[in-house]
Amino acid sequence: MMTTGARRWLALLAVAMSLLVVGLDLTVLNLALPAIANALHASTSDLQWFSDAYSLVLAAAVLPAGMLGDRYGRKRVLMTALAIFGVSSAACAYAATSGELIAARAVLGLGAAGIMPLALAIIPVLFAPEERQKATAVMASTIFLSFPIGPLVGGALLDHFWWGSVFLINVPVVVVALVAVAILMPESRSAERPRVDFAGVAISSAGLITLTYGCIKAGQDGWGAAAIATIIAGAVLLAGFAAWERVLTRRGQGVRPLVELPLFRSAGFTWGTILATLVSFAMFGIMFAMPQYFQEVRGTDALGSGLRMLPMIGGMLAGMIGGTRLQSPRRPAAGPAGQRLGTRPGPRPGTRPGPSRPPLAGARSMVAAGFAVMAAGLAMGAFTTVSSGTGFAAAWFAVSGLGLGVAMPSAMNAALGALSADRSGAGSALITAMRQVGATIGVAILGAVLSSIYQARLASAAVPAPVASVARSSVAAGVTVALLASVRAAFVDGLDVMLWTCGGIALASALLALAFLPRRARGGGAGQQEPVPAGSGEASPERAELGI
Repeated sequence: MMTTGARRWLALLAVAMSLLVVGLDLTVLNLALPAIANALHASTSDLQWFSDAYSLVLAAAVLPAGMLGDRYGRKRVLMTALAIFGVSSAACAYAATSGELIAARAVLGLGAAGIMPLALAIIPVLFAPEERQKATAVMASTIFLSFPIGPLVGGALLDHFWWGSVFLINVPVVVVALVAVAILMPESRSAERPRVDFAGVAISSAGLITLTYGCIKAGQDGWGAAAIATIIAGAVLLAGFAAWERVLTRRGQGVRPLVELPLFRSAGFTWGTILATLVSFAMFGIMFAMPQYFQEVRGTDALGSGLRMLPMIGGMLAGMIGGTRLQSPRRPAAGPAGQRLGTRPGPRPGTRPGPSRPPLAGARSMVAAGFAVMAAGLAMGAFTTVSSGTGFAAAWFAVSGLGLGVAMPSAMNAALGALSADRSGAGSALITAMRQVGATIGVAILGAVLSSIYQARLASAAVPAPVASVARSSVAAGVTVALLASVRAAFVDGLDVMLWTCGGIALASALLALAFLPRRARGGGAGQQEPVPAGSGEASPERAELGI
C-alpha cells in the first residue's frame, strides 16, 4: 500500500505534468513566431495578440477558476482544464488565418487558467511549511524543464514539418497528464461553498482587455491620444474592480470576493507576488523578442534558435538548485568540525535529534540577489549588435537565467507561505493572475518599445515609401522585401532599448525586495490560520477529504 509521503509527492509530480504542457506551449509559440508571421502574413500586432490573447484570457479567468476549484473540487476542475487545453491545442495547429489562431489561443488560455492556479494550490494543502520550498522548486523545475524540451522538439518539428506541428506536441502530453492526475491526485475542496463573483469577473476582464489593447495600440500606432485614453480607461476599470472587491470583503456574507484582500496584510504574500510578477514582466519580453533576433537577424533555423536559448535554461536550473539549498533548513553538524563552524554537536546515540537550524539565506536576500544578477545579465545583453557572436549571447543569457532561477522560486515561496489550505485555490489563483498580468503587460509594453524604436529607425533610413510600409509591420516582413541591413540594424536597436528597460526593472525589483520583503517566508498569512502540518493530530477539512 502506498505510504502517505509517497502519495503526496506522486500527486505533486502528477500535477507538475499538467504544468509541463503550459510551459511547452509558451516555449514553442515564441519559437514559431517567425514561421507563423511568414505563413499567415502576420504583423507585429498580430504576433503580440498571439501571445496576449492567451495571457489575457488566462488572467481574466484564473481568479474564478481558483474559486471553482475550492468549491467543486480541484481535481475535477484541473482535469476539465486539461481537456480544454488539449482540444484547443489541436485547433491552434490547424488555424488558417491570424484571426483563427488568435481565437484558438484565447480558448487555450481558458484551459491554462484552470491548470496553473490549481497546480500551485495543492502545495499548501498537502505540504507542511518546511516542505513547501522543495515542493515549489519541483513546480518551478517543471516549467524550467519545458524550456529546453520546447526549443529542441519544437525546433526539430519546425525544420521538418509545418508550423502547426509545434502545437500538436501538447496533445499527447495532455493525455498522459490526464491519466496521471486521475490516478494519483486526490480530490480536495474547501469546507465552504462560495458563490462566484460574476460582477468581479466582468469588471476585471473588461479592465484587463482595455489596458492591454491600449498598450498594443501604442506600440503599433504610437503614443497618441487614443492609446493613452484606452490605457487610462483600463486602469480606471481595474481600480473599480478593487473597490468592488473591498465592498464584498466588508459585507462578509454571501458572495466571496475574487480577490482575498486580507491576504495583502501579509508582507510576504504582497511583495512575493509583486516581485514574481516583475520577473514575469521581464522574462516574457525576452522570450518574445530573442527568437526573432536569432532567426531574422542572425539567420539561424528554428532548431538553431532553440539551441542558442539553452544557456538561459542552464542558468535557471543552476539558480533554482542553488537557491533551494541555501533556503533549506540545516541540521546541526556533529563533532569537532561542527563546533569549529559554530554549530552544536550532533545528538547522542539513543536521543531524538533537535530541530533544524535556520537556512543559510532568507527570502529577502535571495530574491534581491537574483534580481541583481538578472539586471547584470540584461545590461550585458543591451550591447547586442547585428554581428554579435553566439558566445556573447550565451554569456548574458546564462547570467540572466541564473538570476531568474534564484529570484522566481524564492519570491513564489514567500507568497505561498501566506496561504492556508482552505484558501489555497483562491490565493494561488490571485498569485497566478498577477503574474499573468505582468506577462501580458510585459509583452505589450516591451513589444511597444521594440516596435516603436524599430519603426523610428526605419523611418530615418533612406528606404522607398512602398517598401518601407511593408517592412514596418514586422522584422520578418522587412527581411522578406530584402531590406536586410536596414531592417536588422533597426530591430537590434529596438532590442537593445528593450533590454535596458528590462534591466532597469530588475534593478528596481532588487531594491524593492531589500526594502519590503520579510527576511524569511512564514506559513500562514495575516488573518489566516497556520496551515496544519502533515501528520499532525489536527487535520484541516482539506486533509480530511484527501484521506491522508
